[in-house]
Amino acid sequence: MKKKVVVIGGGNGGAISVVALKQNLALFDISAVISMADSTGSSGKLRQEYNMLPPGDVMRVALAMSRHDYPFLKELFYRQRFKDLGELSGHNLGNLFLFAAWQMTGDFVQALRAFEQGVQAVGKVYPNILKPTHICAELSNGQIIKTEGEIDVPKYDRSLKIKKVYLEPAVSAYKESLKTISEADYLILGPGSLHTSIIAALLPKGIKEVIKRNTKAKLIYVVGNARHTNGETGPEDVAGMVQTLEKYLPRPLDLVIYSGNKLTAKQKKNYKVRGWSLLEDNGDLLGKKLLRAPYERDSGGVCAEKLGKILKKVLK
Repeated sequence: MKKKVVVIGGGNGGAISVVALKQNLALFDISAVISMADSTGSSGKLRQEYNMLPPGDVMRVALAMSRHDYPFLKELFYRQRFKDLGELSGHNLGNLFLFAAWQMTGDFVQALRAFEQGVQAVGKVYPNILKPTHICAELSNGQIIKTEGEIDVPKYDRSLKIKKVYLEPAVSAYKESLKTISEADYLILGPGSLHTSIIAALLPKGIKEVIKRNTKAKLIYVVGNARHTNGETGPEDVAGMVQTLEKYLPRPLDLVIYSGNKLTAKQKKNYKVRGWSLLEDNGDLLGKKLLRAPYERDSGGVCAEKLGKILKKVLK
């Protein structure tokens, strides 16, 4: 019998975990619950101009769910942006499909289901909410920073650390996202930005409670090696990442999968180009819940294929 695995997080990290799991469809029934707090880029424009839920993150994970080649679909539907086309400029094909389908139906989830059918997705993607909201952060000095974009690429003093994050307005989780979490055998958190992707997906009312009730579900956190050097001002070490995440969960994590590779010269160079820094490796503080298993790409970053082999062994 297939294990029900639910990926929880944002668009980039969520897609990586889905691609990893997709290698073993005979073993796993995959779905994803994705944060809807994005406020930047094409999604931010559609949100601001049309009061649409930001489509970009769920679209990327739906592409990862496709039976077809994810890198090609990602290039076609996500990376390629329209230029010199007036109001269309800056948008991508995937977001515009979801926008058009939403305008036609008045139903964001129906638009997403149509997109999933179009790309022949092997599992469903669930927005974590259906009402617009923003993620906000309280800093160590009491200052409040509003919107995902301002937290993810901070303009404030980087010595000020994030004390806590919350949604404004506070909104309830989409009922179908709660249902899929309630039925899960495994909940995969990450990889991705800790506050603006993973924790953001956990913040709507009802999610923490349904995780608490589903006592059979194992909580697994996939920690990448990297953090954005100039990104959100959260923890910069592995144990700190875990301790922060657990504040937003109803119980401790069952397993933390951490790559922990020492970088090659090529990887170090690519980290610098991408604006990444290596997390401090103090994972031994986590004891038996830590699994060290290398899944770094040769060029740096999480390799979905390597992660897939690890998850196949872990999710039994």
